[in-house]
Amino acid sequence: MPMFPAFLLALLLAGCAALPAPPVCPPCPACPVCPGVEPVKPEVKPLQPAAWSDLPDWASDDPLPAFEAFRASCATLVKRSLWRASCESALTAKVGAGDTARAWFEGQLQPWALTQPDGGRTGLVTGYYEPLIRGSRAKKAPYLTPVFAPPSDLIVVELDALYPELKHLRLRGRIEGRKLVPYHDRANWTTQEVERADAALLWVDDPLDFFFLQIQGSGQVLLDDGSRVRIGYADQNGHPYRSIGKWLIEQNELRAHEASMQGIKAWAVANPRRMQELLNVNPSMVFFRELPATGSGPPGALGVPLTPERSIAVDPRHVPLGAPVWLATTQPDSEQALTRLMLAQDTGGAIKGAVRADFYWGSGVAAGNQAGRMKQRGMMWVLLPRGHVP
Repeated sequence: MPMFPAFLLALLLAGCAALPAPPVCPPCPACPVCPGVEPVKPEVKPLQPAAWSDLPDWASDDPLPAFEAFRASCATLVKRSLWRASCESALTAKVGAGDTARAWFEGQLQPWALTQPDGGRTGLVTGYYEPLIRGSRAKKAPYLTPVFAPPSDLIVVELDALYPELKHLRLRGRIEGRKLVPYHDRANWTTQEVERADAALLWVDDPLDFFFLQIQGSGQVLLDDGSRVRIGYADQNGHPYRSIGKWLIEQNELRAHEASMQGIKAWAVANPRRMQELLNVNPSMVFFRELPATGSGPPGALGVPLTPERSIAVDPRHVPLGAPVWLATTQPDSEQALTRLMLAQDTGGAIKGAVRADFYWGSGVAAGNQAGRMKQRGMMWVLLPRGHVP
């Protein structure tokens, strides 16, 4: 009996010796090094402190026309706390051309550099003008395109009445049942023009010319009796602006350098059956009010007449209306410098962003040619009252 356990032990040891060796695992690959995660950079404030020496060619421009435009604007601006002291000074100051006007601006105001959210200082500068088109007070050939005032079913909600942080934002729509729904876009509105014809202010002879007038926001109409009237922006249908020039490029109908106002008009003449298709690309529509055809220009968003080559349209979320703005850009389709003191007196549906301006060239064909070719890069400095920190 004592030998039996020894026999079992030997047998177990022999079995163990017969077992295969366990496989050897290859070394584990090294874990990839995780890339460093950069913290999200906060957006740069749209107005950054600047010095007068930062303004290119500041000493080369005669700021007297801008001073006179600013002083005229004070009829409105003096009622606003931001501008009250500056306007009181402007209304009593004896300011002449050149250094005298420049000294007034330097003494009363200080520059702030307009800046993109990513810190960039350059932006887009386009041009606009006051068109002159032909029309009639009665519908008759060739005056078949209607001009409308704001329709009675257009509802406008001032959002800052409920949410102060939404200042300058409006909601537009119409009532359907118990709901406020988006207002008619251009395509839907066009189908209703026959039944709304009795409400038309005027009738004009060219739908594309009127389309461009809507983009400009105002214009003059030479009536068939020889008189003139001005039509100015009264409201909008609430839909975003979409560029028909960009659409023509995307459709391979025009190349980028051809998509000016003149190029678009040439395309429309060659493709008359596609005119409404082209216009419907932009769902945004403008409604008008009739104004006398007097003064240096149409009234801008500030409510004062625009000054040719001294007024710009801006985004009022970043630039206070009425503010002088030093603009450094180039002439249309050119590298020739265009640096001068402007007045922020207008706004526009397509003018969005801190470094963004629309340069008002004036009225008529020559101004339209300049405006239609202007798509330049530029920098902007807004001049605000000394001591004010935006």
